[in-house]
Amino acid sequence: MFILDETVHEDIRPLAWLIGRWEGAGVVGYPTMTSRNFGQEIVVEHDGRPFLRWQARSWLLNEDGSLDRPSSTEMGFWRVADGEAELLLTHPTGILELYFGPVEPARISLRTDGVLRSAHAKEYSAATRLYGLVNSRLMWAMDMAAVGQPLQSHASAELQRVE
Repeated sequence: MFILDETVHEDIRPLAWLIGRWEGAGVVGYPTMTSRNFGQEIVVEHDGRPFLRWQARSWLLNEDGSLDRPSSTEMGFWRVADGEAELLLTHPTGILELYFGPVEPARISLRTDGVLRSAHAKEYSAATRLYGLVNSRLMWAMDMAAVGQPLQSHASAELQRVE
């Protein structure tokens, strides 16, 4: 059962269910790559100010579930304004993203408002993300438009709160 921490700033209380450390697994794939299972850890923290800190890291798994190698990592911030969530993300691959979308109870549906990439980053133009709390688990899915491909399914995972 989720209990609201009273130190969470009023502005971000609609996102308070994200706070904690989550672990789990999912599937990643795209027309330009072979589908793989991955493990993931997401840490969402607050310090009383009107935003949440976000850090997600993942690693590819072998067919037997053992660790293969590190995969993606992202860091960023969540904010809420006028009933909409904003998610600002940075990736070590030279990509910065700004997402926005409506906040519903235990559900956030986002789409990119802007993507900025360095001259050496892969071509990447848009994405959508869906986050939800289902039976006390964090479920998420991401669609992506990149490397000449239209917006389509890219990754999804199911995580459980461990802290």
